[in-house]
Amino acid sequence: MEFGPSKNFTHTEFYLIGFTSLKEYRRLLFIPFSIMFIFAVSTNFALVFVIMRQRTLHSPMYVLICFIACVDICVSCCVLPRLLFSLASGINVWPRELCLIQMFFVHYACSFQSTILFGMAVDRYFAICMPLRYNNFMSFTNCMIATGIIVIRNMLIITAMVALVGTLRFCSSNVLYHVHCEHQLVVTLASPCEDTTKNYLAGLISFCVPTIDCVGIAFSYITIFFVIFQSASGESHSKAISTCTTHLIVICITYFTSMVAFLAYRIQSGLTSDQRILISLGYLLVPGICNPVIYGIRNKEIRQQFIKLLRLNKVDDF
Repeated sequence: MEFGPSKNFTHTEFYLIGFTSLKEYRRLLFIPFSIMFIFAVSTNFALVFVIMRQRTLHSPMYVLICFIACVDICVSCCVLPRLLFSLASGINVWPRELCLIQMFFVHYACSFQSTILFGMAVDRYFAICMPLRYNNFMSFTNCMIATGIIVIRNMLIITAMVALVGTLRFCSSNVLYHVHCEHQLVVTLASPCEDTTKNYLAGLISFCVPTIDCVGIAFSYITIFFVIFQSASGESHSKAISTCTTHLIVICITYFTSMVAFLAYRIQSGLTSDQRILISLGYLLVPGICNPVIYGIRNKEIRQQFIKLLRLNKVDDF
């Protein structure tokens, strides 16, 4: 039930009604999304397990790969279970408090995606461009300091952004045509009742984080490839190109899907609401599906350690 604008009234529940245009076929989406959920969580868990188990993979680069796998697990677990429940049961109501909690964890996890990719770029920069000083710059102490700064920065930005949404009143509508509580759409619901300028500003600041990271990534890899192609060819030359290419594939997938999702809700286009939802889900889910496959296939060390673990498990079974 919807109410007209009122200074005192605010909705305490939201109705997330994504894909309702499919009508009776909506429930069929449960199958592909459940497959995506199982695949993303299981493959990323396997990636984390392999890296944590093998001491030879306890270097900064592989720890960062482990972190990005954890982020992908977190995003999938924050978004898909509620979507699958809605598709299976037809229940679309979502309490406001749970909506804000979901918004916090999704945006907080996503805020680390570009930062981790930037960390990988920095790691490769020192490994290739300054190999003699690599251990000094990428020491355990320096990595912990950098991690602490990043965690605090992202926590402050995302907490402030979600807290500002928590102060808003939703006196006009509580129907959100989406499958999760996306910040931009939730703020738009409150715009008839509140001045949401500060909320849009907070969202813009949070978007500046991956933008700054992207600039750092671009600078790092331009320098890296300049150094690679200036150096003599050989096995180390080919290995450096292979490693950097793997990272660039992941970077392109992450930034392409995020940019398309960002623009889909902010520019006028012929996209339907369901198409916008699919684009948004692509930004959240596609990296989590592709990353473990890319790292598992293209990264020789991870691939070898994974095969080694499989062989040990087969021996133990006998």
